[in-house]
Amino acid sequence: MFARIAPRYDFANHLLSFNIDRGWRKLLLKRLEPILKRPHAKILDLCCGTGDVLLELQEIARAPVIGLDFCHPMLLAAGQKALRKGFRAPLIEADALRLPIPDNTLDAITISFGFRNLANYGAGLRELYRVLNPPGVLAILEFSHPPGLVMHAAYGLYSRVLLPVIGGVVSGSREAYSYLPDSIRKFPDAENLRKMMQAAGFDETKYELLTGGIAALHLGWKSPSRGAAE
Repeated sequence: MFARIAPRYDFANHLLSFNIDRGWRKLLLKRLEPILKRPHAKILDLCCGTGDVLLELQEIARAPVIGLDFCHPMLLAAGQKALRKGFRAPLIEADALRLPIPDNTLDAITISFGFRNLANYGAGLRELYRVLNPPGVLAILEFSHPPGLVMHAAYGLYSRVLLPVIGGVVSGSREAYSYLPDSIRKFPDAENLRKMMQAAGFDETKYELLTGGIAALHLGWKSPSRGAAE
């Protein structure tokens, strides 16, 4: 499914979000900027897709940012996009639940609109916790559930009725954009995702609701004491 929509993935996402997703990504970059500017910081953009966030991270980072995804066509698109921007991005094709990365390696991990697609959220969080080097941070930018009744109803109508039709026309795959609202509906709300991060070991966790709660940015830190004890 993801392979089929790779050629039109970026255009479809920006169109369907009315470009609001660009502002969400800028907030993610702002929250991670102090780490990105460290000379030897090790950063992973997980489920990097066609590389939008990866390249935005790389424009700020002072060290190469790694991109990882399980979908080969998405990685090809990311590599081509990086070359056009003048970057040689290190790209890895792998499963997010079995990362080919040693324990306590990374200073920051970002995952934008990909965490929802993991087969097991708890196992995914534990794996990300494993590879973080204390006091490393995990940043999850993901769709969520608007708490207000009016916004919840309006967003539900858009995502269930309009999004599959428009997304199918633009991307050529109605299946992919029918999957999107179903996956959002089954995804935990912001507070429950925060609790899942805590259960996976992240000591300090917080989140920000974006655009009325349509999306949320979660941050979780691996404390030095936890890392030393493992």
